[in-house]
Amino acid sequence: MDTSLVLQNLLSPPVLFFFLGVLAVLLGSDLDIPSPLPKLFSLYLLLAIGFKGGLELQHSGLAGQVLPTISAAVLMSLAVPLITFLVLRTRLDAFNAAAIAATYGSISAVTFITAQSFLGVLGVSFDGFMVAALALMESPAIIIGLLLVKLAAPQERPGGGEMSWSSVLREAFLNSSVFLLVGSLVIGFLVAQYSPSGVTKMEPFTDKLFYGALSFFLLDMGIVAAQRLAELQKAGAFLIAFALLCPPVNALLGLGIALLLGLAQGNALLFMVLCASASYIAVPAAMRMTVPEANPSLYISTSLGLTFPFNIVVGIPAYMAIVQRLIPAT
Repeated sequence: MDTSLVLQNLLSPPVLFFFLGVLAVLLGSDLDIPSPLPKLFSLYLLLAIGFKGGLELQHSGLAGQVLPTISAAVLMSLAVPLITFLVLRTRLDAFNAAAIAATYGSISAVTFITAQSFLGVLGVSFDGFMVAALALMESPAIIIGLLLVKLAAPQERPGGGEMSWSSVLREAFLNSSVFLLVGSLVIGFLVAQYSPSGVTKMEPFTDKLFYGALSFFLLDMGIVAAQRLAELQKAGAFLIAFALLCPPVNALLGLGIALLLGLAQGNALLFMVLCASASYIAVPAAMRMTVPEANPSLYISTSLGLTFPFNIVVGIPAYMAIVQRLIPAT
């Protein structure tokens, strides 16, 4: 792997602030981010990336690689939880296997945003329609996870495995991150189409503040991730290995699809990151509500304590090195 890619990623301000948050916990600092602020910055990042993605989607339209790429992304969000469930079921009960499988079948918007920033540093272009793929990959994994619970453990649940599908669908499609991301995407598309002056007015908010907000948010993520490290003892060696091996395996699957679709370097990296990341906000919230039998410390500590840091520190530059070897620059 090209060491320059690793250094460019490690020395970017957002990643350095992530390490600062980790260091604060390891050294026992009292650094703490008041709880409303991380949520605010998370919503801001989703709004900004959705809005900018809508602008780009309006410019590119739905022709060419757009629909095939989005369709492939949705298929991956359906296939990954099924595959990972079969692996996890060899060592875990159906409830925990399904919850973790749903977590890894979904995506991490912040990992995706970090990959976009990495591409910006490298000067590698990417298309806004990849945000549409991001927006559509979260909900299917939640539904698949709950279907797996219903099919694999129907007799172990109160009421024979019955669940409120209205609650399931509401949690899958109307949770805050999915709703805001899709809504911002639509708004960006409409503004680019019918109110070009609105694009100029939004630029200071969606562009100038973005990098600083990402750095602040990753500072908080570093603190939270380090706090989750103690819970990894409950996960055991099997889940620790799973959390570190699942991302590169799924990234390679994503690379194969990217090659079949003929994606350029930037889009290929983002597609790999979408396949390799794991949700630590939306899906865990859904699993806590609908699958209380699953142990949250397992699916949260693995996704946030291991997979998230692995991807933003090691995964992204490693995936990019592979992309650069196999896909010529345009």
